[in-house]
Amino acid sequence: MIKAMAWLFLVQILLQILSVYAKVPAIIVFGDSTVDSGNNNYVRTILKSNFAPYGRDFNGSQPTGRFSNGRLPTDFISEAFGLKPAIPAYLDPSYHIRDFATGVCFASAGTGYDNATSNFLTVIPLWKELEYYKEYQKQLRDYLGNKKANAILSESLHLISLGTNDFLENYYLLRGRRSQFSVEDYQSFLVGIAGNFITELYQLGARKISVAGLAPMGCLPLERTTNIFSGRDCVERYNNVARDFNKKLQEMVVKLKKKLSGIRLVLANLYDIVLEIIQSPKSFGFEEASVACCATGRLEMGYICNRLSPFTCADADKYVFWDAFHPTEKTNRIVADHMVKHFLAEFD
Repeated sequence: MIKAMAWLFLVQILLQILSVYAKVPAIIVFGDSTVDSGNNNYVRTILKSNFAPYGRDFNGSQPTGRFSNGRLPTDFISEAFGLKPAIPAYLDPSYHIRDFATGVCFASAGTGYDNATSNFLTVIPLWKELEYYKEYQKQLRDYLGNKKANAILSESLHLISLGTNDFLENYYLLRGRRSQFSVEDYQSFLVGIAGNFITELYQLGARKISVAGLAPMGCLPLERTTNIFSGRDCVERYNNVARDFNKKLQEMVVKLKKKLSGIRLVLANLYDIVLEIIQSPKSFGFEEASVACCATGRLEMGYICNRLSPFTCADADKYVFWDAFHPTEKTNRIVADHMVKHFLAEFD
């Protein structure tokens, strides 16, 4: 038994050493519920999903805190790069630095670029995600030594995905930012924060970075439900904001690539593929795109999407959305596959 454990430990160390020489030795994740693999389980917030039916199609039907019935896009991306099939949450005490050496998630559901967004929803702000990353870097250096750790950090793929909450749960919901900014100015404000965040990652040694653009947020089931007077169609105003924001993100990416020597930075603009799935669901093997699988599929997410909901669908693979705000695992897989092929291929 002792010999077997020693052998397993040796194999794990060898895998860590070999990962240093991989093109992408680890996936490091920042963002919101689109990529949070369970950090909010350990935060005092109502934005949680660590209960059934969330996770019912995850390995062993585990409600891990992912806002889906199964895996997230980042999990599939990790697997596509030959790494682990599920990225662990940094705050989960059941994982340790040896687990995080090939992938770690700092994301928090409900957060945004704007601190006012995370403050309102009492979740982890983006600046705190960065602090956790610095803490992680120290742990990694203690675990592998400076040289190997620095090599992993510079070659790791850093994924950033957030922004929807800044508009839907802050700007259009609360008066504060609307009284300070026009929507165009607020977009620029957020892009400035994104640029500063990427620059800080670069200064900390990150060189491979992907920032995700916004999806057509006006087509989320929750937004369609509230769009009663337009027959529950997508809210085009919100979709236009997403498209304009993505253009500003792209301009920021171009500027930073000129400014930061050696950075490999891409905008993963997923707007078109997500809109295509929503507009032509049958082409992707779906039956329903306007309502979600959980409960009535129109308003429910978080605690009101629970095991007592009587109308939750039997087969989530028929639905584009799992709850009123988040995609199903099947959608996540399609989006991740598109992202790897069209935006992340240069890192492979």
